[in-house]
Amino acid sequence: MVLNTVGIIGKSPALTSVFSVLSKVAPTDSTVLVTGESGTGKELLVRALHANSRRHSKPFVPVNCGAIPRELLESELFGHEKGAFTHAIRSRAGRFELADGGTIFLDEIGEMDLSLQVKILRVLQEKEFERVGGSRTMKVDVRIVAATNRDLEAEVAAGRFREDLFYRLNVIPMHLPPLRERGEDILILVDTFLQRFCENKERPVLVVPSPTRAMFLRYGWPGNVRELENLMERLSILCDHDEVRPEDLPKKVWDGVGQAPPQPDIPQARPAGFVWPVVADLKERNMGLKEFLDEIEERLLTEALGMADGVKNQAAEILGIKRTTLIEKLKKKNMLGA
Repeated sequence: MVLNTVGIIGKSPALTSVFSVLSKVAPTDSTVLVTGESGTGKELLVRALHANSRRHSKPFVPVNCGAIPRELLESELFGHEKGAFTHAIRSRAGRFELADGGTIFLDEIGEMDLSLQVKILRVLQEKEFERVGGSRTMKVDVRIVAATNRDLEAEVAAGRFREDLFYRLNVIPMHLPPLRERGEDILILVDTFLQRFCENKERPVLVVPSPTRAMFLRYGWPGNVRELENLMERLSILCDHDEVRPEDLPKKVWDGVGQAPPQPDIPQARPAGFVWPVVADLKERNMGLKEFLDEIEERLLTEALGMADGVKNQAAEILGIKRTTLIEKLKKKNMLGA
């Protein structure tokens, strides 16, 4: 069988080991618990499990248990009957019903309340549940795959996660290694992401010279693949030359490799304080007004997202705009993934 890796990029021994387990586990209906740090790509791995399973033509339904308010999560998972609570004006199917025949992915399952964990355990064991406010027992045929960046054994010991549920979920454990343990995969991802973002921006693909590549390999990437991807998008916009030089890298990377960033040259005869752009700046760059203003806005959006580590609420505050305004601007510029 040719393995569909669903966009997981790399060939390091650590990742090859994951692919080996994936090829054995995917065709089964065994419950899988995927662990790994935030940003390692756990959802991609779960999608690969589904894509290589016998259920691949059936629904794949992801649920982020940490992003849905706790009081709404039960209804989201199991559905509700009309009148079950104040705003239940009609009956509604839950995610388990929508996933019937396919795979349901319970991401951040370590965030789930103990009371709801009991109901997940029942679905695992009995393949049945009731909607919120309902009395009819419903049967469902789903494969359950869960993921967490928490140490669930420690959570069990602390009484925050049910031991019986942990062992039902942990039939097949799969651990996605952090980026710092994947060696040359870092450079493969750097080249892949840079090519994609540069092509999207309709600019020549940036070259990454040896000194910069060495820094990428030495840096610890605490945000893993997500951090690397965001940095490559930022560089594809902000680099003024045709290569990514060490001085183009943010202070966080320099701090991470234990070096001080080079001091920028002090411009000659530059007036103190803010300098408004002038028409000569447009002529120098061979741009029209709209194109010039669009580039300025895009650079400011990218910088704010970088300062906020990708958190859009914080980026909006930095820019002094509403979050909805920021989202609209990112959509218009095809930057929503930033």
